[in-house]
Amino acid sequence: MKRVLYDLAAADETVRFSPYCWRVKLALAHKNLSYTTVPWRFTDKAALAFSGQDKVPVLVDGAKVVADSQTIAEYLETAYPNEASLFGEPPSRALTKFIKAWTEDVLQRAIAPLVLPHLVTILAPQDQAYFRETRERVWGTTLEDLAARRAEFLPGLEAALRPLRTMLKAQSFLAGPAPAYADHLVYGAIKWGLTTSAEPLLPAGDAILTWMDGVLATYGL
Repeated sequence: MKRVLYDLAAADETVRFSPYCWRVKLALAHKNLSYTTVPWRFTDKAALAFSGQDKVPVLVDGAKVVADSQTIAEYLETAYPNEASLFGEPPSRALTKFIKAWTEDVLQRAIAPLVLPHLVTILAPQDQAYFRETRERVWGTTLEDLAARRAEFLPGLEAALRPLRTMLKAQSFLAGPAPAYADHLVYGAIKWGLTTSAEPLLPAGDAILTWMDGVLATYGL
């Protein structure tokens, strides 16, 4: 069965930075499912018309088309029940919903002002105006202003990462002895930050980097 993931790319199509696409790539690895990717860019809306919407990730699994990272994860869990569960038992599944909310509302919100000014510069030329307009509307200021205030935003990131560091002192992965979708959610957010920041977000040897390496090693990536 041919399996294809539409994956957000920078001007250099080897640079893939979407936190939502990373969730899906790790979920596919968790389920031991092979796939190929199609590099997609923000303004290439027509390329996704077949999916009935205009954002990635979009997974084409044979005749099945699934959009939205959470919907894709739920689909993979149902379609491939004989592979390792992404969510685990019902209590773990419920806790994963909290991790998703924290990742999106706290962690990604803390990372965004630190990476958006540089991220726009690595995008394909046709994406830059769109990205600037949409992100400046959300933040109510210019990307240049965010860049000038970088030092102001750094403590917010450190505060957001504190519970993650505390957890990783006690166990190897958020889901316990092995990674699961809770780890994928947080990994995607931090990978986005590391890939698109003009300056290092984490010091060398940070426990978070060790955890990220462990996630990839678990899946042979």
